Amino acid sequence: MKPRALVIGAGIVGAACAAELARAGFAVVVVDAAHPSAGATACGMGHVVAMDDSEAQLELTRFSRGLWEELMPELPAQVEATRSGTLWVAADDEELAAVHAKHAYYTAREVRAEIHDQGSLRALEPHLAPDLIGALRVPDDLVVYPPCAATWLLARAGAELRMGLAVERAEAQRVLLQGGVALEGELVIVAAGERSLPLVAPALPLHGIKPRKGHLVITDRVPGFARHQIVELGYLKSAHSHDGSSVAFNLQPRPNGQMLLGSSRQYDRTNDEVEPAMLQRMLERAFRYMPGLRALQALRAWTGRRAATHDHLPLIGKVGADGPWLAAGHEGLGITTSLGTARLLGSLIAGTTPPFDPRPFDPLRLGAEASHA
Repeated sequence: MKPRALVIGAGIVGAACAAELARAGFAVVVVDAAHPSAGATACGMGHVVAMDDSEAQLELTRFSRGLWEELMPELPAQVEATRSGTLWVAADDEELAAVHAKHAYYTAREVRAEIHDQGSLRALEPHLAPDLIGALRVPDDLVVYPPCAATWLLARAGAELRMGLAVERAEAQRVLLQGGVALEGELVIVAAGERSLPLVAPALPLHGIKPRKGHLVITDRVPGFARHQIVELGYLKSAHSHDGSSVAFNLQPRPNGQMLLGSSRQYDRTNDEVEPAMLQRMLERAFRYMPGLRALQALRAWTGRRAATHDHLPLIGKVGADGPWLAAGHEGLGITTSLGTARLLGSLIAGTTPPFDPRPFDPLRLGAEASHA
């Protein structure tokens, strides 16, 4: 019989882990309190992007993006995989300097990128504000539709789905459910987003993962309005804000012609309600970069919560010698990094050479930092 692996969480990260474990020869059981893609996977954008916030982040995102590239021929139409590329747009001279720095950083690490001036930027995306002075284009970035991608990965794994089961605690080889029922296997992976740490490591600081609420809006169909994922250069500054709230322009054209708009970030919000003031602030930011968006009809707005860590790196690895494996804290990069996370975990579980340095992602860094605080 195949060894049995238990995965807690049926979002994109848990689904990717299930597929990787199945590839390694495990029979996989996926447990979730709701249903596949019920959490952050269903609420966010599907950007698959090389991100250069740190060397470790670029290593993970670049590697994972390559795995998505390899899957492209196999992905069904419902996943809506599109090589849209990303435009990082500059609004002033300081941001244009950042474009050149970003270009040098990427090309030195074999990530394809192109610098565009004001004229060529307008040719790429005519609806951008005319005073934007340049951009960096990263042509190999992708877009996928996350819920269908997660569903496909679960099917690829041949996973047994145990949905509607709330987990109380995860151990190295056992999952305890509410009501006293236990599931057992050779290993356990916890990929439950913001709910992960209380399940696996009560001794670790619970502030290791914090939820960050975000708003998104989708418009009616306007084919050709935009062709790239478009992000302002100030996006990372917004993402790094640890207090209060922030917004940044982020637009994703969907294959059906709809425009998906973000983004906002708020700590310490546990509710899921759309907040009109925050939504308006986010939209005004979008209108500054693409004034023509004002003429589009917004069909729906919603919120979700990203599982964030203080250093913007996920927790990937084993929780102590006797704990389960952990894959959580991906914040807004869970879609991008899901496949790379799973491949790294697979190598650590098998004891083979990892595809990149796992140390920056070690979950136990939380405890080490707390002890030196």
